[in-house]
Order: sequence, then C-alpha cells, then structure tokens
Amino acid sequence: MMSSAGTFTIENFAIQCGAVLPQAQLVYQTYGQLNRDRRNVILYPTSYGATHLDIEWLIRADGILDPTRWFIIIPNMFGNGLSSSPSNCQHCGLAEQGFWFSHWDNVFAQEKLLREVFGIEKLAMVYGWSMGAQQAYHWGALFPARVERIVALCGTARTTDHNRIFLESLRLALTADPSWTGTHFEGIPERGFRTFARIYASWAASQAFYRQGIYYQLGYESLEDYLQRGWEESYRKRDPHNLLAMIDTWLRCDVSNNSIYQGDYHRALSSIQAKTLVMPSTTDLYFTPEDCEVEANLIPNAEFLPIPSIWGHRAGNPYQNPGDQAFIRQAVHKLLETNANN
Repeated sequence: MMSSAGTFTIENFAIQCGAVLPQAQLVYQTYGQLNRDRRNVILYPTSYGATHLDIEWLIRADGILDPTRWFIIIPNMFGNGLSSSPSNCQHCGLAEQGFWFSHWDNVFAQEKLLREVFGIEKLAMVYGWSMGAQQAYHWGALFPARVERIVALCGTARTTDHNRIFLESLRLALTADPSWTGTHFEGIPERGFRTFARIYASWAASQAFYRQGIYYQLGYESLEDYLQRGWEESYRKRDPHNLLAMIDTWLRCDVSNNSIYQGDYHRALSSIQAKTLVMPSTTDLYFTPEDCEVEANLIPNAEFLPIPSIWGHRAGNPYQNPGDQAFIRQAVHKLLETNANN
C-alpha cells in the first residue's frame, strides 16, 4: 500500500474564536494513489483523542476503505497532538484563555490542504466516526457541491444538551485534579486521568456489553484490568491539555454556527447535497440513534442505517469487533458503487 506523510503550514490562520495562528500546522497521511482526474478521493478525519495511526487500521485492500481503488487522506484534527495543539504550539490555548478550535477551522484548513497541495476540488466521500462524523457533516454543509458522499458513524452535526453533560463531566474530572492551576496542568493529573477514563468507559459501551463481559473475550482478566489497561493507559498517552482542547471543539460543534448559516441549523442540514449514510449504533449512549435520526430526516439525500450492536459508541470504530466491521464495510462499499448524482 502506497502511503506518505506530510505537514501543511498555513500562515496567519485566523480561527473562529478570533485568534490568529502565525503558522498553523496540519499533519496528514495519505494512502493509495491519486487518479489523474483527482476524483477518487476519500477524506477520513480523525476522532477524539486519536491520530491517523489509531484509525488507519480499516484502510486495506479487503477493508472498509480500499487504498487500491481510492486515494485516502487522513487529516489530523487540530488539538490532537500532531496538528497544531496546546502541546506543540505556544499560540494555542484552552477555553480558559478564550481560545478554542472549531470544526469550521478544521474543515477550512483541510479544504486548503486539498486544493493547494493536491489540486483536489471534489471528494468522492467523507468518512468519519464520532468527531470525524461531525467534520463530515461540516464538509457537506460548508462545501455542498464538492462532496459526493458522506458516511457519518456515531456522530451528530450539533452537540446535544445531553452530550454536553457527558463532555463537561470529562472536563471537570480532569480539571478537578490538584495539578490543575485554573489555566494549565503542572505535572501529571493522576487522579484526573483515573476519573476521566472511568467516566468515558461507562458511556462508550452499552450496559449489555458489560453484562455479557465482552472485555474477557478481549483478553482482560477483570473489569478493573479492562478499565486500567483498556482505557486509562490509553488516555495517559495523551497530553491532558490536548484532551481538553478536543473537548472544547466537541462542545462547540454546531454545523450552523458560522457566517454562512448564522445559526439556522435546519437550513445547514438541508443544504447537504451528498448521498449520506447516517450510521449510529443502536446502543450509543451519547450520539443516540434517536438524535441521529432527527438529523437524517433533515438531510435531503440521507439514509438512516443503524448498526445493530451492543458495543455502544465503539461500534463505529470496530477494530476489535468483526461483526460490526462487516456491517459497516458492506454499507460503505454499496454506497461507493452508487452514482453520486442519482
């Protein structure tokens, strides 16, 4: 599989919160080969706490995204530790300093990358899970004539009030740690990480997942072993400032909160022209199927196709779950085989 990495620099990048980054860095990875007509492009934005290395597992010849047919680009979201983030950019802060990234920022930086580096004007598909799905919806609404298909897995175009409570609980868990000064961490937030991971684990999988003890099948010796090795250790690899920065982006997710739609959420969703697969998990506790169906009904060319799974939110990123992986793969391949103009 052909792949290459790159860093795209944007000079004096004005972001939605009002700040200007002297040099915004957008780190990306490509897979496969761009056709001469530049029409075989799939954009695959990253999700919360993830880099391209965490989500590229599904890019393979027999996988959900096939790099032998498609040119796949993963742009790393601002705040994830590779692209411009509090951990690597002195001009990047947190909401406490009035600084945050939005998906408007992510998508406009990505558009600039595609156009200026690769000469890409049209996307065959935007594929995204969770915060990646949020970016996919933004792409469809902000550049409606340039996106042919969207696959939105376990995500919404606007953060709901219920979802907001979950996010605020995560943010408060980290910042309740003694190492938090009110503006930044001095040292490792030991208690914060522990609490943060357990809140996340309780929401990310369904009650049935825990009732059936699926974590034993994954090689964990106990529930505590699963929580510590499967969750806490993973988040401890991330800079806590970056975890807060990505929460700040998620909290502000609203496809209509921009100069184009001026808060008209219905108009933003109805402007999406792409053939859109809305694929929640039937047991997702924070991007509920009911919330996703409401949005699907507002998108003119959308199909609502829930993933029947007990894996909760993680059904949309099923690297440990062949059943959900096969379901998503079949749906995606079927969508890619259809004429986007139909």
